[in-house]
Amino acid sequence: MNTVLLRIKNVTKRYGEKEALKGISLDIYKGEILGLLGVNGAGKTTLSSIIATLHPPTSGDVEFEGTSIYQDLVGYRSQLGFCPQKPNLNSMLTLEQNLRFSGSYYQLTQQQVDARMNHLVKMFELAPFLDKRVGALSGGYKQRFMIARSLMHNPKLLLLDEPTVALDPHIRRQLWAIIKELKNEGVTVILTTHYLDEAEQLSDRVVFLDQGQIKLIDTPENLKADFKKNNLEDVFIALMQQDLPTTDC
Repeated sequence: MNTVLLRIKNVTKRYGEKEALKGISLDIYKGEILGLLGVNGAGKTTLSSIIATLHPPTSGDVEFEGTSIYQDLVGYRSQLGFCPQKPNLNSMLTLEQNLRFSGSYYQLTQQQVDARMNHLVKMFELAPFLDKRVGALSGGYKQRFMIARSLMHNPKLLLLDEPTVALDPHIRRQLWAIIKELKNEGVTVILTTHYLDEAEQLSDRVVFLDQGQIKLIDTPENLKADFKKNNLEDVFIALMQQDLPTTDC
């Protein structure tokens, strides 16, 4: 039986007259990779920003391990890793200084910082760059480092917003392997992506959002079978051409 880590309960979000989310309900399980998919304006970024506590919902609730995150935002954030699409690294610090600063921000002890940094440096192959500043990194290694920094406090939940956008194909595949390894370590990953092949390769389940509502939730394999398609991109195209009823899960 799947254990629910994060429960989104009838969440709405309005920006003036615009209703960006229209009553989203969704269970996210421990140790799964969940892909958030949809066209621009479907509500992916809005939902991600609420999960990341960047913006509050207009109504509804988000529960983490059975408790509303709004009862203890600091406690929830200590279990959340967030890797934004646009780099927000301190360019004046070396990679090691960035990692140590992140560990200190989350109140890790010096011993915990050392242990965690050593683990992440090995996982992301960052050792040759530890004494370098961010500007010395290629796009692929910069993205590796962004993810590594978001994991410095060993969160249970990791939110990745377009983690491989504009990267070369072989770099994307390297990051896919890292994301799969995180799942093997028990990290729950929410992946927002426009790359359907990426979602198909990585996701245990995918959520299709359309006009602020959940249109469909299922595994990539089930969706390909149901729609009689060979890949998730063809499923997505077929789905967008249908007027399916929305579903909550």
